Amino acid sequence: MDKNSSRALAEQALFAGEAWFDPIEAGLRGRIRGLIEEMVEQELEAALGRGRYERAGGAVGHRHGHRRRQLTGSFGPVELAVPRARLQAEDGSTREWRSAVLPRYARRTRQAEALIASAYLAGTNTRRVQRALAALVPGRGGQGRGEPGLAQGKGGLGGLGPA
Repeated sequence: MDKNSSRALAEQALFAGEAWFDPIEAGLRGRIRGLIEEMVEQELEAALGRGRYERAGGAVGHRHGHRRRQLTGSFGPVELAVPRARLQAEDGSTREWRSAVLPRYARRTRQAEALIASAYLAGTNTRRVQRALAALVPGRGGQGRGEPGLAQGKGGLGGLGPA
């Protein structure tokens, strides 16, 4: 009984649960969020033909706030503030501006979608995919917890499985 098991238990406790915090990951997520928001802002500025708070003759449209969006990628989940705007057409009608960088209803990046699809196509069942991607998709409970799992929904795997 000369084996020290308290060190192994301490190491397991360090990496267990949500109490573990990685400042590198947190910093990267913040920078990624800022980068994505900047990309969307630049796209909107190009569509409006002017920057934020700038006045220009012959305005193509106007901004009206932001909306919150959750995006999950290989970097983990990130909450974004996506700008909203209305664009005016030649006939005087208006329409809502839509981002090409961040399409409507996109909740995962293409890389995350490909990761889930490749795991499914490799023969991994949905329960294993859910466990393997638990860090990538936190807060998604399993069956029996009252929350929809990653595999639930139309076609399973978030709509990536067979119909």
